[in-house]
Amino acid sequence: MLRALELAMRGEGRVEPNPMVGCVIARGGSIVAEGQHGRFGGAHAEVEALARFDGSPADAALYVTLEPCCHHGKTPPCTDAIGRSGIGRVFVAHPDPYPEVAGRGVAKLRAMGVEVIEGVCREEAAELLAPYRTRIEKGRPWILVKVAMSWDGKIATRSGDSRWISGESSRAVAHALRGRVDAVLVGIGTAERDDPLLTARPPGPRVATRVILDSQGRLPLDSRLVRSARETPVLVAVSESADPRAVDRLGDAGCEVWAGPADRAARLDRLLGELARRGMTNVLVEGGGHVIGSLRDADRIDEVHLFLAPRWIGGSLAVSPVAGRGPDSLADAAWIDRLALEVLDDDLYVRGRVRRERPSPQPTA
Repeated sequence: MLRALELAMRGEGRVEPNPMVGCVIARGGSIVAEGQHGRFGGAHAEVEALARFDGSPADAALYVTLEPCCHHGKTPPCTDAIGRSGIGRVFVAHPDPYPEVAGRGVAKLRAMGVEVIEGVCREEAAELLAPYRTRIEKGRPWILVKVAMSWDGKIATRSGDSRWISGESSRAVAHALRGRVDAVLVGIGTAERDDPLLTARPPGPRVATRVILDSQGRLPLDSRLVRSARETPVLVAVSESADPRAVDRLGDAGCEVWAGPADRAARLDRLLGELARRGMTNVLVEGGGHVIGSLRDADRIDEVHLFLAPRWIGGSLAVSPVAGRGPDSLADAAWIDRLALEVLDDDLYVRGRVRRERPSPQPTA
């Protein structure tokens, strides 16, 4: 199953909005065939593995990281392919939360006389499937936050200068992140101050929609975002009270304009639901501090990518990465776990996931 999980990771950025899935067929402790879901609309992992399996099904077992589908989507049901193969034992790491599957795949296999063993490496599979599960179960995308900051926690000087805090290697990793997500999101302050393009260079497996939180529709028409909107999608999220003339100008320039409630928090939540409805699984947030702070206050951040550069900026007016209200108590601060650290030239790259449950209190001496 661990090998199946490795195979599943190959689909990152290529299979969404489908889940990443890997499959292994083994006999007598040896792997005899393997496959993974390689691209959206392509064959599922089980079908790929079965296509490479040409031995007798006797004593063979199939290991798959997600419950096999039992419905007709872009491809036929995987349960039917497994049933036709004659393989009599299937190990499943994690159930599929998709409503049309959700236990029905396992039930169908058992009705065919296939022995199904569930929960093998379930925790590892749950971590792999977290973005897909968040979209299906919570109705919003998985939110990744990317921050490049100095050692003293600043993302820009007091004048707003931020180019470049991090080095070339860090920026290359950031571009790779853009190349595997469905959307890159920033606030209007970042869009006006930095005039970013927000594309992946070089391109990755996905082309992310650039999403701008811009309540009044003031995104400049001569910005790089607007000038490139006909080549790479730009979605401007405005308030319902935005000037219709500003909305029309952005639309005429090639941007899509989406209108939400006047209340900032409600508008952001409604927007995330809309992105999920469109099948967007992963959204990368690149700033600014007010946007990240709003998401932090609403407990909507799932994953953090921090590039820590060996610079010392200082200044009470220098810009910090996270604004918003923040918690009253340190006990309510967000915890980050599954930490990974990497040195990129002179920068320290730290990434981790936000832990929803609180850690157990440490015993006192």
